[in-house]
Amino acid sequence: MSNAILVIFPYLYQGTWVFDDERVGLVREPFVSGIPEMINKLVQDIPDANQGFKLLFSQTPFPGYQIEMIWLRDEYGGNWYRWRAQNLEGWLCPALFKYFNQAPQKIYCKAEKLSR
Repeated sequence: MSNAILVIFPYLYQGTWVFDDERVGLVREPFVSGIPEMINKLVQDIPDANQGFKLLFSQTPFPGYQIEMIWLRDEYGGNWYRWRAQNLEGWLCPALFKYFNQAPQKIYCKAEKLSR
């Protein structure tokens, strides 16, 4: 992808954080293995985040980012990242490669409420 900042719109589906992205062929792609806990922290101040929120992410810092996730290791085709400030680790599945050619050393994220 050529965009510096990417965006997806996660929401809670049957108790699991998921997202759809028709551009890359993903429907109800789940977040698993530590990532839901990160999302819960990230959206705790966003009203009705479980109905959906905007998640901006990039491999380079951008104004207002809230999380710096640092690459740890690869496993099962996916990659483990650490959110040092919250002492959390999470695994991003191979869908990561629909957005990046290789696993970034760092991923910066920001959550925003949807404008309805």
